[in-house]
Amino acid sequence: MTPPATVEWQRLDPRMLLVLPIRELVRFLPALIALLVAGTTSGGAPWQLLGVLVPVALGVLRYLTTRYRIGAGRIELRRGLLSRKITSTPLDRVRTVDLTASLTHRVLGLTTLRIGTGLAASADGDALDLDGLPVQRARALRAELLHAAPVTGDDADGSGGPGGSGGPDDPPRAASYDVQTVVAFDPRWLRFAPFTGTGLVVLAATLGGASQLLDSFDAWDDLGSGGVHVPSMVGIAVGLLALLVVLLVVSVLGYLVTNGGFALTRQAGAWHVRRGLLTTRETSIDEERLAGVAIGEPLALRLTGGRHLQAIVTGVDRSETGSSMLVPPSSATVAPAAARLLLGTAAPVDVALTTHGPAAARRRWTRALLLPLVLLAAAVVAVVAGGPWWLLLPTLVVLAGAAVVAADRVAGLGHALVDGHLVSRSGSLVRRREVLDVDHVIGWNLRATWFQRRVGLATLAATTAGGGGSVGLLDVPEDAAARLADAAIPGLVSQFATGGSPGV
Repeated sequence: MTPPATVEWQRLDPRMLLVLPIRELVRFLPALIALLVAGTTSGGAPWQLLGVLVPVALGVLRYLTTRYRIGAGRIELRRGLLSRKITSTPLDRVRTVDLTASLTHRVLGLTTLRIGTGLAASADGDALDLDGLPVQRARALRAELLHAAPVTGDDADGSGGPGGSGGPDDPPRAASYDVQTVVAFDPRWLRFAPFTGTGLVVLAATLGGASQLLDSFDAWDDLGSGGVHVPSMVGIAVGLLALLVVLLVVSVLGYLVTNGGFALTRQAGAWHVRRGLLTTRETSIDEERLAGVAIGEPLALRLTGGRHLQAIVTGVDRSETGSSMLVPPSSATVAPAAARLLLGTAAPVDVALTTHGPAAARRRWTRALLLPLVLLAAAVVAVVAGGPWWLLLPTLVVLAGAAVVAADRVAGLGHALVDGHLVSRSGSLVRRREVLDVDHVIGWNLRATWFQRRVGLATLAATTAGGGGSVGLLDVPEDAAARLADAAIPGLVSQFATGGSPGV
């Protein structure tokens, strides 16, 4: 291994001199507009010119003061002139490698390489970004970091623009391995766009924006005072239909921009996920870092026959969805099929789960119906006291909805231990089936609230270095939780149990 003192610092690609000044100009745009207005009124043209030169100079300085090097088992990034910052991380801590290419990067044949680690010598997160590498150089570096061969093909990097062959300083390419395509984008997936989290956010934002627009014209006040002609039922229906069409189009376009060109491939010990229509992103996950998978089944997506798949990767938490999303919202059979290949076995995906018993079911019903019953009782009192009878209607609707959710939560609660994998499923509105390899379990947490102890239940959490830090089994009978933990990792829990091993 080359000693760090003898490894030369390298600069990013010179083509970043076209990108960084423009990026700085965009950041300073409000100040530049203010200078333009002030210069127009005072005739101060030099100040306007200075306002443009400053961000351009900052962009050039950012390029000149940014360097990186790889050696002695570490990768280091040095930035800054007056306040210098060096980010350093061991190569064996690399968990994921992302290649992201914006539209500007794609035109110039560049890409940004982001290294996701579980440890970084910086205070700004656990990712190290090399923003502005030639595509071929980034692919070769990704292969080196993940101990895999470079991905072949013009689209593997997601650049799609000129310059994809890299520069003259690019290292020679290694022999490629066969690429196995596991999942590819299907246009039929677009029907799930309105039922994803993003689609629901777009719906809420559009309705809120329309309400604010009407409020700005005092439409609500005029309507209440009779100053505006109330449209007929046909007019209302046409307006709602037009709004629905707009929402559908926006959500479908958003899904397409984010997931267009999606492909999940496997090559030489790593999984590669590519997606994005304008800004492309390719994430590479070392197979050894893959601790498990999570099949997402949100209620809206489940009712329309869809699911999505995320990876549980050591060193990458659940908030980094960009680095853990393996299959976007798609047909119900796609995510489980991909999960079987990722896990190397079908049993954790197909196994019938063990229920948690009547006590756990009662907790689901009690927690779901308590507040609606209180609201219903308050509405009954109000009606008896002389209030309008229709006060009962919304509370009855809420009660019925809570009962449906409670029944669905009971049906979705379960666990299993099969083929060396711990399986946990829970939730209704946001249901997840998490599968964790027991070899990645680093400990067990057994927690019980006062209410759980009263009915003999506990929450068992298998701690791991990936995902959200643990995979939890909610409201498991205490004796079953102890047996499950001891069966997964024999001897780890039994040595602390009173009276010896809890048995299997």
